[in-house]
Amino acid sequence: MYSFDYYNPTHISFGEGKIAELDNLVAKDAKVLVLFGGRSAEKTGTLAEVKAALGQREIVEFGGIEANPTYETLMQAVEIVKQQKIDFLLAVGGGSVIDGTKFVAAAALFEGEPWDILLSWGAKVTQAMPFGTVLTLPATGSEMNSASVVTRKEYQAKLSFMSDHVYPKFSVLDPSKTFTLPERQVANGVVDAFIHITEQYLTYPVNAAVQDRFAEGLLQTLIELGPKALSEPKNVDVRANLMWVATMALSGVIGRGVPHDWATHMIGHELTALYDIDHARTIAIVLPGMLDCRREGKQEKLLQYAERVWGLTQGTNDEIIDAAIAKTRGFFEAMGIKTRLSDYGLDASSIDKVIEQLEAHGMTALGEKQDVDLAMSRKILERNL
Repeated sequence: MYSFDYYNPTHISFGEGKIAELDNLVAKDAKVLVLFGGRSAEKTGTLAEVKAALGQREIVEFGGIEANPTYETLMQAVEIVKQQKIDFLLAVGGGSVIDGTKFVAAAALFEGEPWDILLSWGAKVTQAMPFGTVLTLPATGSEMNSASVVTRKEYQAKLSFMSDHVYPKFSVLDPSKTFTLPERQVANGVVDAFIHITEQYLTYPVNAAVQDRFAEGLLQTLIELGPKALSEPKNVDVRANLMWVATMALSGVIGRGVPHDWATHMIGHELTALYDIDHARTIAIVLPGMLDCRREGKQEKLLQYAERVWGLTQGTNDEIIDAAIAKTRGFFEAMGIKTRLSDYGLDASSIDKVIEQLEAHGMTALGEKQDVDLAMSRKILERNL
């Protein structure tokens, strides 16, 4: 296991009825900008519950943050922060709203062009506004980490940044708030969390037994409970466990002391930016081909994954790996998520555009060994036509 530092200051308030805790979590004299996505936060009553919990605090609302939060929309929120002299941000929604709020928190105090936050991967962020979250869609783990992904429509660019300055001060996780989610979003959340885990786990061994077993347990939990979340939508125990798995998947715990991949995400981001396909669905397209094309470098961990997660031990190494990849693809499909480019109306010509964007954004050496060049990225996408 590699040496590492681990820091995570986010206060988690977990359970039914925990939105009421906002009164204790937000300063009494705060002027709060509540950020959310579409109108579902209003329709479900969550927004009203949040406002009631905030009591007499002065509240300004900002809605309309997209499923892939855009720079253009978020900069409107930055202007409101400055004009209204906001001193606390509260994200009410899923990972997209939380990611967007992180960018607003950093951009509102940033000296210079805010786009540089993303171009520098967060290295230029020296301060950020305090903010909290009320999670309504478990998927990205953004409620307990320091990462954010933002799309700039003008450039068809989807870029990420990280900074210790944008950890949420707190996150409220009430599993009952996921009951009204459409099946599509529930499925997306399960698959998104699954691939977050594999990006930190399916690399190469470094004798990190705790991280490996933790990751494997999380994957098995998703495999067990993901279908139940669709068939038993009001099962609060299922939703609670899935919510916590998604948070743990990207809280930093399983990723400390081990190599990371993230090539699947980088290629998936380009598919989303170009073709407006849900994030979880683009990475579900990419991952099976990624594992297939890179089986040699990932062989030890793929065999471990096959045995410990799927119980596969019979056959040659290649046969076991083939079966593990087929099981992975089958799980995504069982969750209602298609895994081929053709399922989304894309063909070989679409791959050319993705490769062009990867090159334009400097994504020419991806993966845990930085060996996924543009030719390999093309091969991976072709494997998933």
